[in-house]
Amino acid sequence: MHLDLTDRIVVVTGGGRGIGRVIAEAFVAEGARVVVVDLAEVPGEPPFDSLAADITDTAQVQAVVAEVVRRHGRIDVLVNNAGINVEGRVDELDDDGWQRCLDVNAGGTFRMCREVAPIMRAQGGGRILNAASFAAIIPSVGSAAYAASKAAVVAFTRVLASELGPWNVTVNAYAPGMIPTAMNGFADLEGEARERALDQLSIRRWGEPEDIARLLVFLASDEAGYITGTLVDTSGGKFATQSPGRAYDAAAGASRDPHAPHAPRKG
Repeated sequence: MHLDLTDRIVVVTGGGRGIGRVIAEAFVAEGARVVVVDLAEVPGEPPFDSLAADITDTAQVQAVVAEVVRRHGRIDVLVNNAGINVEGRVDELDDDGWQRCLDVNAGGTFRMCREVAPIMRAQGGGRILNAASFAAIIPSVGSAAYAASKAAVVAFTRVLASELGPWNVTVNAYAPGMIPTAMNGFADLEGEARERALDQLSIRRWGEPEDIARLLVFLASDEAGYITGTLVDTSGGKFATQSPGRAYDAAAGASRDPHAPHAPRKG
């Protein structure tokens, strides 16, 4: 299968660092022309265009989308990667934290889609890819604002997919799992805490930004033209069963049997 994204115009929000940066670079590697939208322009000489905008500000979103069209004439792919996390139990959350989380994660996705949708309709096609989270599938204690915002993204994605279907525009969401970032602290887990976290996964390793980037490149390609309105779980099979770690315990025991086939090592 050859995924030809040569000269596709791709916009990635929150693409200045972290997972967003890897996503942007993956599209560049596939021949796309990428524009990263972040709170500040990306310094240095990145292999993509960079524009500054706050996606909670409608005027700034309108201006940045207009600038992309002015420079490139079209937008083929929109990746709504930008997001924040606001932690706290419900009775600890203040109005500002709750609203900020919803406004960036769900509101920012909405604003970008609202501006890009007419462009994709007019050109007769496009791809929109919205960052949800495994928290939209199974939320965690202390994540009410974040989980609510990502669940909103999933429902929004489904509605938009149907609304834009007549114009050959597909809209999908993706749910990353345990990918260590500066925002979540997974990389800092040690000992039993690390083992408990990894025991939730059917593929027992931390996720990598490249795991997400490869999925998005595929979903943006012509090969994925019949996939829309769905949430793609990219969590390594988190809680695919109640206790995925038991399979690794069993496999480790089998590996000690000289007559048993080779089994993967834990951890």
